[in-house]
Amino acid sequence: MKLTDFRVLTFDCYGTLINWEAGIFTALQPLLSLSQSGFTRNEVLEAFAQAEWHQEVATPERRYPEILASVLEALATQWALQPTADMGEQFGASVPQWPAFEDSADALEYLAQHYKLVILSNVDRASFEGSSARFGVEFDAIYTAEDIGSYKPDPRNFVHLIDHIKYDLGFEAHKKTT
Repeated sequence: MKLTDFRVLTFDCYGTLINWEAGIFTALQPLLSLSQSGFTRNEVLEAFAQAEWHQEVATPERRYPEILASVLEALATQWALQPTADMGEQFGASVPQWPAFEDSADALEYLAQHYKLVILSNVDRASFEGSSARFGVEFDAIYTAEDIGSYKPDPRNFVHLIDHIKYDLGFEAHKKTT
């Protein structure tokens, strides 16, 4: 199997094109500044990942900014911190400010010349729109947790992706032959 065997490339945005770890860590600085504990970057990101996963499973119908606001509240509780009233909302609105990886725009520009590009992401449409402005390409399809009503790794997200690529773009999923 070769890359040239494909016509559509699908991928996530955050962690692939956007440096979500740097974005999350930076956006959590107002909360972290309330602590005397000196959490390491890895400790913060691990705690974030656990809280985010629990929130996405518990409330899959919520938009990502609301998920992030709840995650901030959970982290504040876990770390015995008292966030200001607007910290959760500010954290929830931080996604469009998360930085892109240096090579994302150039890589997407090249790939768009040869493939249909499709995003499957756990964020909402507005957050993704803010991030995608950094790339300089138009995606052929964008499917978000907001559209689907669940967060990855829920299998519904991948079924939605495959079904919609077929109906929206006219491409069948690649069938592996033995």
